[in-house]
Amino acid sequence: MRKLLYAISLILITCLFNSCEILGDGCQVCQTVSYENEHPIAWGTEAEYCGQDLVDIKRIPPTTSGGVTTYWECR
Repeated sequence: MRKLLYAISLILITCLFNSCEILGDGCQVCQTVSYENEHPIAWGTEAEYCGQDLVDIKRIPPTTSGGVTTYWECR
């Protein structure tokens, strides 16, 4: 009985540590979107980013060239 409780506890703890990965909370689909006069005019290809890659994408500041501003947008 004690071994069964130990095994169940170990499985529960493992699931709790990985719950974000299991539920997909650590990933988002992102793409670039270009705006001109506050209206979207072009969209990049969507891709899924997770973990540090997602953090890095979200840190990229908007860029403006010739009146067109491009942002990374994630959902």
